[in-house]
Amino acid sequence: MTSSNYTVTVLGLGAMGLPMATRLASELTVHGFDIAEPRLELAAAAGIKTFASAREASQDADALLLAVRNGEQLDDVLFGENGVATVLKPGAVVILGSTVGTEAIPATVAKLAEYGVSLVDAPLSGGPKRAGEGDLLIVVGAEPEALEKARPALELLASTLTIVGDKPGDGQALKTVNQLLCGVHIAAAAEALALADALGLDQAKTLAALEAGAAGSFMLSNRGPRILEAYDEEGAEVLSRLDIFVKDMGIVGKATRAAGLAAPVAAAAEQLYLLGQAQGLAAADDSAVIKVVAPAKRTA
Repeated sequence: MTSSNYTVTVLGLGAMGLPMATRLASELTVHGFDIAEPRLELAAAAGIKTFASAREASQDADALLLAVRNGEQLDDVLFGENGVATVLKPGAVVILGSTVGTEAIPATVAKLAEYGVSLVDAPLSGGPKRAGEGDLLIVVGAEPEALEKARPALELLASTLTIVGDKPGDGQALKTVNQLLCGVHIAAAAEALALADALGLDQAKTLAALEAGAAGSFMLSNRGPRILEAYDEEGAEVLSRLDIFVKDMGIVGKATRAAGLAAPVAAAAEQLYLLGQAQGLAAADDSAVIKVVAPAKRTA
């Protein structure tokens, strides 16, 4: 199948969905839907064909790219009252780009099979900027035939495409491990920069020094500047909501308990995100977790 007649439907044109759809539209036919009219207008301006409903957008698609919040939302989008599974053509693939954990996968695979549709478990990470540049990390669990059908979309979006295994759920498993590290690294970066402030150090200079040494990490460099903006009147730009890590660290905790594995560092990080949510920071950027550690910036 050539790229000119390969159609991808992207449902949800938010912070990640729109740059992904725009990237895909550079070489493929892209259909899109979002409940917010301004997002549809932005998508149309980017060369994406927009529709009035998710079901309309999903008809005739070779691949359906989903970015949903959790397993319940996944089930609703596909099989709910206005679910799109019934309009997908046999042979299509659903590419699940979200972190929902492994539990929801078997039932989703079984239900989609009734329509002749396969699930490609492909949780992704990298943020909006990297999504628009095709620079995402995507880890995939999928049957080989389904993976090949999804490749035109996956290869446009990913700079690192890691095939974890040949069954859906394998991607979720690896992404769970990934999120354990990401969640801990963000929390640790926030604690470190809060300590720098408490010791009277210039936080920006501290961040630059840390990045250059053994303590550096992707999350320190990516979230560090936003952590320093957390105390501004409007806070940092929201590129990844704090409550996403409430969800993801919950998935991590469930997985470690099911495996009988102690994970005290991950558990401590999860508590910081939960405290942030309880303090009204759920919709703030996850860098705002520093305000849990240090509610006010040092002034003296």
